[in-house]
Amino acid sequence: MTADQLKNLIAAGLPCSHLEVEGDGRHWYATVVSAEFEGKRAIARHQRVYATLGDRMKNDEVHALSMKVFTPAEWAAQGQ
Repeated sequence: MTADQLKNLIAAGLPCSHLEVEGDGRHWYATVVSAEFEGKRAIARHQRVYATLGDRMKNDEVHALSMKVFTPAEWAAQGQ
């Protein structure tokens, strides 16, 4: 899996206003900004991103995914 492939999977399943993905092919780091995160706690946000990957986490196609998840307002408050 490449960073672009992983980014495309997330973007296809979750409308994002900003999405960055970096990694080494097994261990990934993502910054995800989505209006769908409004009113959701961090765990629910992470679960929403994991849902875009389907079984790819279970079958070890994506070994590890670390995330920072923001609403658009939170992202703007970060100065982005």
